[in-house]
Amino acid sequence: MDFPELKPRAAIDRMAAYHPPSAGRAGKLRLDFNENTQGASPKVLAKIQEVLTADALTIYPEYTTVLPTLAKFFEVGEDELVMTNGTDEAIQILINAFVEDDDDVVILTPSYAMYRFYAEVAGAKVRTLPYRKDTLKFPLEELLETIRPETKAILISNPNNPTGTAIKREGMERILDAAPQAAVLIDEAYYEFCGITMLPYLNEYPNLFVSRTFSKVYGMAALRVGCLFSNSKNMAAIHKSHSPYSVNYLAAIAAKTAVEDTSFLRNTVTEVLAAREVLTAGLEKIGVPYVPSQANFVLLHIGPKAQEVCDQLKAAGILVRNRSYEIPGCVRVTVGSQEQTRRFLTTFEPLWKEIQK
Repeated sequence: MDFPELKPRAAIDRMAAYHPPSAGRAGKLRLDFNENTQGASPKVLAKIQEVLTADALTIYPEYTTVLPTLAKFFEVGEDELVMTNGTDEAIQILINAFVEDDDDVVILTPSYAMYRFYAEVAGAKVRTLPYRKDTLKFPLEELLETIRPETKAILISNPNNPTGTAIKREGMERILDAAPQAAVLIDEAYYEFCGITMLPYLNEYPNLFVSRTFSKVYGMAALRVGCLFSNSKNMAAIHKSHSPYSVNYLAAIAAKTAVEDTSFLRNTVTEVLAAREVLTAGLEKIGVPYVPSQANFVLLHIGPKAQEVCDQLKAAGILVRNRSYEIPGCVRVTVGSQEQTRRFLTTFEPLWKEIQK
C-alpha cells in the first residue's frame, strides 16, 4: 500500500533548520557558548548527589519548595514566575500564549536565534531590525519607529548576544510605552554582568515579560532551567500554555540550591568582570578592534581570516565562535577566568600578528 507523503505546516516548511555547532567540545577551553567556564557551585553538585536516588527518579517533579525560594531571591510574587526548560521554553510559551498565525513579531539582528525560531514555528510574520552598523549599539529610535499597532510581540536580549551591547532601563520603558498591545520580552540571560533589570517593574507595565537563565553565571547549562516573569494575570495565561512538568526534578533542586549560594554567585561575577578587563586590555595592547561588552563575552573584529583564526585556536585546544555569518569578520570570545583569558591572549596574539602581515 502506498502512503501519501506527510506535509508539515507551511510555517515549518518555510523555515531553515537550526544546527548549533555543539559537537566535539569536551576537553577543550570552551570560550564559544558563553557558559560559566569555572563550573557550577559545588553545593549544587553535592545537592544533586544527595537527592539522586532510584526512588526519587520515579516521582514526577514537585516545585513546592523551589518556587518560594526563587520568588524570594528574584523579589517577585510566586504567581509572577514560572520555571522553564531553559530560556528557550520561556520564549516558546510566551509565543504560544500571545502570538497567532500571521501576527507581527519584531526582533533585532544579530541576536539570539531562538527568537526567530519560535516565532516562525508559530507562523508569525517576523520583521527584523539591525543593530547600528558601526557601533552595534541598540537601535532605540529605529525600533520605536518600527512598532506598528498590530505588533503582537517584541523580543529583546539585554545585554544582547552576540554584540554584548545593552539598552538602559529608560529606553526599555519607552518601548513598553510605545507598544501597549504587544508582549515585550526582555531576555536578561546576562543580567549579572551588567546590572540592568526590568524585574522591579512587572506591575507597572502590563505588557512586560522578563526571562532569566541558569545556563550562564550559574554554570548549569546541561540542566536546562530558566524562569519567565510577568504580572500575575499574564502568568495565568502562560500557565495554560506550559507543560506542568517541563523542568525536571534535578534541575529544579539545582536552581533552588544555586540561588541560595550567593557567595558563589558573587565571586563568579567578580572573577568574570576582572577577566573581561584583562581581555579588553590585552586586545587593546595588540590592536584588536572589539565591541565594548556588558556581558560575559566580547565580540572581536578579526576580518577575512576569522575562520582561519578560529581553526588555529581550536587546534590549540581553545574554542571560540565565528559570528561572520551575521557580522562579517567577527568572532565572539567568552570571558572565563583571568587565567583562562590570559591563556587565550597568549595563544591568540601570534595568530593576530601573523594575519596583520
